[in-house]
Amino acid sequence: MTIIGIIPARMGSSRFPGKPLAKIHGISMIEHVYKRSAMSKSLDDIYVATCDTEIKEAVEAFGGKVVMTKDTHERASDRVAEAMMKLEEEMNEKIDIVVMVQGDEPMVTPEMIEQSITPMLKDSSINVVNLMARMKTVEEFEDPNEVKVVVGLDGNALYFSREPIPSRKKGVADVSMFKQVCVIPFRRDYLLKFNSMPETPLERIESVDMMRILENGEQVRMVMTDAETLSVDTPEDLERVSKLMNGDELMYQYKGVS
Repeated sequence: MTIIGIIPARMGSSRFPGKPLAKIHGISMIEHVYKRSAMSKSLDDIYVATCDTEIKEAVEAFGGKVVMTKDTHERASDRVAEAMMKLEEEMNEKIDIVVMVQGDEPMVTPEMIEQSITPMLKDSSINVVNLMARMKTVEEFEDPNEVKVVVGLDGNALYFSREPIPSRKKGVADVSMFKQVCVIPFRRDYLLKFNSMPETPLERIESVDMMRILENGEQVRMVMTDAETLSVDTPEDLERVSKLMNGDELMYQYKGVS
């Protein structure tokens, strides 16, 4: 089985332009994501998919692999699908699973990637998996930049939202507060199917593309990770991540610091 990691990245983020090249402990965020993902023994290879020459040059400078894509993609999954098709043409073989690791997840670990893939290796009926993590603060729970998810007893997502779900206002003392972590493996054919589906009403309302799958009556398997992780959506997030990564053992391995 061929499993490839693809990191979609672009300079034109509306909330934080140029964030893939923003520095964390002297290393660009895209380099952190790439080198940490490359540590996963489950991946046969790892690539950055981008439309920006600045990112291409930065990735090649640290020894990473790049696939150039169109600059018209609005969704990360479209960029990943284009990169996958180009790689298949180069390799002259089909990829079985593509793991989309968002370029704003600088605290990703190889264990997180392996956790996300495991259900698909065990069950051929699972087409897409999302990681999720427990939120520790109400502030994070109420942050619209964090995508929240509620999960059924079968381990599949019931709903995604940028609003705080489920409600904490009904008198229940212990409310499960879970966030989506953007390490998302797709089976090859399902990624193409997903991208061919029209955008759905709740997807637009919630600004969460996984809602397209749920609205079409299909399933997103959720997998819990205990790893401490924070995505970078704003310059303030960058500062918080920098503090959280003080003493990070994985970073020391690729940064060459003892």
